[in-house]
Amino acid sequence: QVPLVESGGGSAQPGGSLRLSCATSAVDLGYYAVGWFRQAPGKEREGIACISRSGTYYTDSVKGRFTISRNNVGTTASLEMNNLRPEDTGVYYCAAAFFTSWGGHCKAGYFGNWGQGTQVTVAS
Repeated sequence: QVPLVESGGGSAQPGGSLRLSCATSAVDLGYYAVGWFRQAPGKEREGIACISRSGTYYTDSVKGRFTISRNNVGTTASLEMNNLRPEDTGVYYCAAAFFTSWGGHCKAGYFGNWGQGTQVTVAS
């Protein structure tokens, strides 16, 4: 198990910005696929952005507004969220999967290491 710790959640107004971070000191995230997932009340956990050696993926609803990245030393992955909307509200989780066994899909079932989640609330 890879311990992952999210931070940076909170409240924002529509049109505002938040930055989420996912940190670990146990592994080099450069060897992992890292994903950000969102779970709204009563809904399934949705993969919204993933990054790996193959590139990045974004679900349609966040394209052009969210940016996933990771630092060069492999300790932190981030999700920059701009132009937030009320429908972005939910618990955000980061997850990691060793790249060679990942499977290539930005879906929860393909990731075995999860953080504890951080709440994001977008409301006026």
